[in-house]
Amino acid sequence: MRKFAKSVAAIAAISALALTGCGREEAAPAEGGDAAASGFEAGSAIGVALPQKTSENWVLAETLFNDGLTEAGYEPNVQFANGGVSEQQNQVSSMITNGVKVLVIGAIDSAQLGTQLAQAKEAGIPVIAYDRLLTNTENVDYYVAYDNFQVGELQGQALLDGMKAAKPEGPYNIELFAGSPDDANAKVFFDGAMSVLQPEIDNGNLIVTSGQETFEQAVTQGWKAENAQRRMDTLLSGSYGSTELHGVLSPNDTLARAILTSVEGAGKPLPVVTGQDSEVESVKLIMEGKQYSTINKDTRALVEHVIEMVGNLQAGEEPEINDPDSYDNGVKTVPAYLLEPQIVTKDNAAEAYANDPTLSALTK
Repeated sequence: MRKFAKSVAAIAAISALALTGCGREEAAPAEGGDAAASGFEAGSAIGVALPQKTSENWVLAETLFNDGLTEAGYEPNVQFANGGVSEQQNQVSSMITNGVKVLVIGAIDSAQLGTQLAQAKEAGIPVIAYDRLLTNTENVDYYVAYDNFQVGELQGQALLDGMKAAKPEGPYNIELFAGSPDDANAKVFFDGAMSVLQPEIDNGNLIVTSGQETFEQAVTQGWKAENAQRRMDTLLSGSYGSTELHGVLSPNDTLARAILTSVEGAGKPLPVVTGQDSEVESVKLIMEGKQYSTINKDTRALVEHVIEMVGNLQAGEEPEINDPDSYDNGVKTVPAYLLEPQIVTKDNAAEAYANDPTLSALTK
């Protein structure tokens, strides 16, 4: 089951800053991205195509790529596609035409860049899928991300733990939210969470009061807060007149805050709500006891490894990967480097963010 879930989107494990002592095998050299590791000159342009600015981590990635690539001696070309898929397609085509030597792509829609990736292949440009697996194409060479199935597992377990802490005995009334259906990661987050929650639904310990239990019913188009808040408003008015809501599975912090806003607006007690991304406002809410959990996925470590891979490619070497077999994108198995996510609650926030100057200040 886990293997299948990995195939359809993104998965990951182990931070470059914490490879030792985490119970994983030592990372192995890549056994072959399709792009030839022929090397290129110092000072070359590197293209980084990012999606819309839907979370703090994407905004941070822009700064980290600009600063990190410049410091490493490259010319960064980092662009957001806030106008949507067609804008990202045009940006990637322009990067290729302008002679970038490596393409790093965080896709808006993981299946909508086939023409541009074929163009990159023709030009001999290696392609690194960043955070989101590029699907239905043979023209992607590497994938770098956090373990997104594990993210879901951690969220599902946190939901159970938080509800049990608030109310020792079930059954518990819950609702399920998922991310945007055009993001290849969204289904994997959901599947990871449901691997934990479904047995509890089946045995009657969890009750999805609205009956909306499938990914298709739970999706939030565009990862937009207003869409999550609108759906939560509808769920509350339709299913929770006199029924208490104990927990909500939220796939990220932006949606978690929208869900909490809806519940507060309805004048109901706050349920246990999960999240992801360690956004500043959500960490504040966790410390205030309003949001139960988030996931720490250090963007610095993710960007750092991508820049290391660029350096390998420049030197004509195969980049380091640690999962060569798990990521079938529908056409090929993409060699992956995987970082490990961390669950964060009020209890471990100070420890989790000890090395983050912004977030550590919020935990004191």
